[in-house]
This record gives sequence, C-alpha cells and structure tokens, in this order.
Amino acid sequence: QVQLVESGGGLVLAGDSVRLSCAASGPSSRLSIVAWFRQPPGKEREFVAKITARSDNMDYGDLVKGWFTISRDTAENTVFLQLDSLKPEDTAVYYCAATPSTTWPSTYYHQTRNYNYWGQGTQVTVSS
Repeated sequence: QVQLVESGGGLVLAGDSVRLSCAASGPSSRLSIVAWFRQPPGKEREFVAKITARSDNMDYGDLVKGWFTISRDTAENTVFLQLDSLKPEDTAVYYCAATPSTTWPSTYYHQTRNYNYWGQGTQVTVSS
C-alpha cells in the first residue's frame, strides 16, 4: 500500500523560501514518478513539478520554472520541493502525488487524473 505524507508548509513572508517534504512508503514500483501539485484558494489543482525514480528527469510547470526545485532522496524515500522567492500568489495547498507509469510524454504527468496516489496536502501561505 502506498502512502504519501507531506510536511513543511506554513505561514511565510513574500521573498522567503520553504522546503516541502513528501515521505513515501510502499512498493518502489508504484512510486516511479512523484509529483507536486498545488491548489490555490478557489482554483483548480495545478501541476508544479515531477521527478523520476532515478532523478534523471525533472519537469516543471510554467508558473514555477526557475523558482522551485524538485529533488529526491531515494534512500530515504522522500521527495522535496524547494520553494524560493515566494510570492503571495504561491499561496496554496501543496499535494504530493505518485504513479507507477513511466512511459508517457511529459504533458501526461501534468494531469491530476493520471496519478494513482495522493497525500493529504500541506498549506503554504505567503503574506505580503
């Protein structure tokens, strides 16, 4: 059984940095792709970043490219999301998701419906 548990969110000031963690448990074959999504207040969930099992391929959403960094510690089964230069519009619940599928084009992994497992989310609030 796969479980994903996010942590690291909180209330920060604009310009601050935060590192989110996603602790994963379960068969490694079910965790081939791990991604972060976020859901701002009143909006749909949107793709933030994804990483492969061997950390040999990362992909970012257009709104965060160059600002956020995804990484993975395979030994600890943890995926991190470093959020730098935060802005109030980055306020959202950040979710970790995983899928065993590895053979699709990058855009496939931008869709929430293509992920089998989800964490409960962690709130990041950026105050100006």
